[in-house]
Amino acid sequence: MATGPAGYPPAVTEVTERPLLRVERRDDGVVLATLDRPKVNALDAALLHEIEALALDCADDPPGAVVVTGAGRMFAAGAELAGFADPDLRPIQADAFRSAFAAFEGIPCPTIAAVNGLALGGGAELAWCCDLRILGERSVFGQPEVLLGIIPGGGATQRLTRLVGRSTAKRLIWGGAQVDASEALRLGLADEVVPDDGLLERALALAADYAAGPRVAIRAAKRAIDEGLRLSLDAGVDLELDLFMEVFETDDARHGVESFFEHGPGRATFRGC
Repeated sequence: MATGPAGYPPAVTEVTERPLLRVERRDDGVVLATLDRPKVNALDAALLHEIEALALDCADDPPGAVVVTGAGRMFAAGAELAGFADPDLRPIQADAFRSAFAAFEGIPCPTIAAVNGLALGGGAELAWCCDLRILGERSVFGQPEVLLGIIPGGGATQRLTRLVGRSTAKRLIWGGAQVDASEALRLGLADEVVPDDGLLERALALAADYAAGPRVAIRAAKRAIDEGLRLSLDAGVDLELDLFMEVFETDDARHGVESFFEHGPGRATFRGC
């Protein structure tokens, strides 16, 4: 388990109790966001607006890392279908998905989905927005929209395809079948699978490791990777070089290089600036 000052477990320093989203800022630099919309954390416009607000807060004041999970025994069961069944509400709900997920994907620090139980439809699409996905052994992904005669509307045709490739994305979306944790790991949809009772602890520990690292460098690497995928190879390499030169001007870089020459690799303690 990650520890805080003097070896104690990290403390929660700030709690924001939004109606449907509990947000904890911890003294190890990690933000824990818990979806809490009974009974199955279905994503309606209100919850999506809260997710977007969290993402914008994290963009304005980046923590070391963000972990998102679901309250109870489910990550998120997907969209609140009542919002899409009503023609007047459908555009509002669709815009809420687009804005919330774009904002969450744009969080500049590492983001980790701690997927507990089912992550279906929009719930899976939220996980696709994260940098990493850690699953409990009984967790399940699924894009079941075609079983209702529709298609994903929260970005799965694009983000899932970028994760697993065109053929696999088509197979998963066309069939609407659920993918268990072991299959998700094989396909690259999961980065780790851990026992269910250790899921959140593992996600928070990994997030704390990133938060304790050189935060500016980690954010720069995330930007280079994510933005570079939208550029030509030459333009992506140019972006990487620009960020490389910028990061060399940070205190963490100076300290890291000095520590390397004095003590060898892997011994620097970073301050995140």
